[in-house]
Amino acid sequence: MKLAPLFSIGALAAISLLGCSNQSADTTDGSSATSQETTVLRFSHFWPATSSISKEVFEPWAKQIETDSDGRLKVELYPSAGLAKADVTYESAAKGTIDIGSQAHGYTNGRFPLTQITELPGLSNSATQMGCMLQTLYDDGTLASEYEDTHLLFMYGGGPGALHTTDKLIRTPADMKGMRIRRPSAVAGDIIESAGASPVGLPANDMYTSLQRGVVDGLSFPWEAVTAFKIDEITKYHTNIPFYSSALMVTMNKDKYDNLPDDLKQVLDKNSGMALASKVGEVFDKHDQMAIQAAKDKGDEIVEISDPLNDPDWKGPLERGTQKYLSDIKALGLDADGVYEKAKAASAACKV
Repeated sequence: MKLAPLFSIGALAAISLLGCSNQSADTTDGSSATSQETTVLRFSHFWPATSSISKEVFEPWAKQIETDSDGRLKVELYPSAGLAKADVTYESAAKGTIDIGSQAHGYTNGRFPLTQITELPGLSNSATQMGCMLQTLYDDGTLASEYEDTHLLFMYGGGPGALHTTDKLIRTPADMKGMRIRRPSAVAGDIIESAGASPVGLPANDMYTSLQRGVVDGLSFPWEAVTAFKIDEITKYHTNIPFYSSALMVTMNKDKYDNLPDDLKQVLDKNSGMALASKVGEVFDKHDQMAIQAAKDKGDEIVEISDPLNDPDWKGPLERGTQKYLSDIKALGLDADGVYEKAKAASAACKV
């Protein structure tokens, strides 16, 4: 009669051990590791949660990575610069403050001087072309040295940047004299300044209130971003001129990537590179056209300057801005002319 309880205890212990064996396995150092342990990757970006790139690219991307990894990778999204300010997102990823970050190169002027050559006028007429050009130049090693302190996941580009103003339509560079125009990068700033306006550096998240308060009179911005950041509520004049394009990237902390098992690295590799650059381009190009149509439907005034490098009024300022940027890069001892030629070749190959 006294043996039954002892047997029951032993049986329960054996069952308990058998149950645990399905959840853990011995590692080579003698410790126990959970085979289905989830690695959380915190992804901070400056785009609003309602933006097209957040809803149509980053959210599906995060879900795909979780699916492809059988739940062993989980990407947590922090939009609107939720974990890192817009201008320090890349450095935050490099230091490990965040795991993944997306940043516009122009937010840290001087940090990616060769990459920003791709932003010069005449190189890109669509987000798809811009993203393809960036990813091509990274993949062939032309730009790779600027990202050695992180693990780059993919490049992407914005559509051509137009001018959007609150009280005055800009038809020629002469109309810009005395105006304060937000510039997204050194490249756009050089061109704005060469046209006689004062370039003002502002993160995208601060533009709405700056326009409201009259801190700036207008801004240079892709059409999709005008609606993403609700700039369309304030601006009513638009100069649709492709005088620059924005370069952007999604990158990951190097140690975080290197410490992942090989099969999880392969999941990230599969969901990186040109395929993602192309996906962003498709989304941005679609929403650029939607934003232009919305401005027309609203009754905004729009002037079209489709080929500014051959326009008698705009050609001079754009060429001066281009040469100033290239000269500044050469002064750093970098091969600005060589990269510019490679960018032109990639631009031609990526033209859609």
